Amino acid sequence: MAWQDCHLNRRDFLRVAAALGGSAALAAFLEACSKAGIDPEITFSPTNAPQIITPFGVTQPASTAVPEAQKPAEARTIPSATPTAAPADGAANIAFVKTRDRAEGVHKAIDLLGINPVAGKRVFLKPNFNSADPTPGSTHAEVLTSLVMALQALGAQQITVGDRSGMGDTRRVMQEIGVFELAENFGFDLVVLDELAPEDWVMVQPPGSHWSKGFPLARPCLEAEALVQTCCLKTHRYGGHFTLSLKNSVGMVAKRYLPENADFMEELHSSPYQRSMIAEINAACTPALVVLDGVEAFISGGPDKGERVSPEVILAGTDRVAIDAAGVALLRYYGCTTEASQGKIFQQEQIARAVELGLGVDSPEKIEFLTGDPESAAYSEKIKEVLVGSGA
Repeated sequence: MAWQDCHLNRRDFLRVAAALGGSAALAAFLEACSKAGIDPEITFSPTNAPQIITPFGVTQPASTAVPEAQKPAEARTIPSATPTAAPADGAANIAFVKTRDRAEGVHKAIDLLGINPVAGKRVFLKPNFNSADPTPGSTHAEVLTSLVMALQALGAQQITVGDRSGMGDTRRVMQEIGVFELAENFGFDLVVLDELAPEDWVMVQPPGSHWSKGFPLARPCLEAEALVQTCCLKTHRYGGHFTLSLKNSVGMVAKRYLPENADFMEELHSSPYQRSMIAEINAACTPALVVLDGVEAFISGGPDKGERVSPEVILAGTDRVAIDAAGVALLRYYGCTTEASQGKIFQQEQIARAVELGLGVDSPEKIEFLTGDPESAAYSEKIKEVLVGSGA
């Protein structure tokens, strides 16, 4: 389903409702439809754009104007790494669902994890809106809306979706792929991160960072009571090697930050330490949940276009290192021949630096796949063989 043609006919309604399963999730879905004033037979065609939240709790009408510069935010130094939640034995659980149906896969993956990290909380949901290219170039409409509805069913108090595009103007990207319409119809708030005022960015400098001055991270991401990420499965031809959950955090960093008079994306992409710097961004905050859409993937090129394959999988977990290691294993399983295919998975620079910072598990043996059906279990065993076979 294309973003631009997002609609909810009877067939789609029944399929999404079935994927949501339990009465609580279905009730949240119906409530979202009711609030939006839409009927399951009617195509979405809203006329009013949603409001923008900048920052949490403060609303203003959507505007193409960038806020006037105000006094700069105070610098913030991260005193120590931010650990990722994991079971007591140090393992990382990843829900592994083989599916072609994204809505069903998101629901099943969250259900398999058996956690509720968002009840009663203000949630910031970070998708991949790097460009307006079709999935896996950007987050799929069904993943975003299914995830929003799942978070609503889990009792999230407020959901704000936000990003900063790397390949194009963020507002234009969001308009082109229909995010404003989705926000209106599914009851979430939306923030265009590169339209934030200077005081809504916080300078962060992790210990031993390769960033010359640190980096400005969006305050709404830092101040959310629960950060949720949803990423795609793909390689990255501009030096990242792969763009999964760790790389997805780059969209929370400002390209330009006027008080510093610096272009942080130029620094990142011109540095020989780019992949370490990507990992270091993740020391600033810890996600409560990560959902990876691997129904389709790029095994070359990326992040916008590339050689497309169909791994047909949805992953979910709380450990970014584990998610990315599993993602790299999937890329290799499907014939990736780029830098992401070389060497041991845990020696890939993004992953190795994240491990140094204490952001996740330190070996493939500590990754446990949770499955709910024989087909997913058999598939996950093949990916685990790639993971463990690569060594730490």
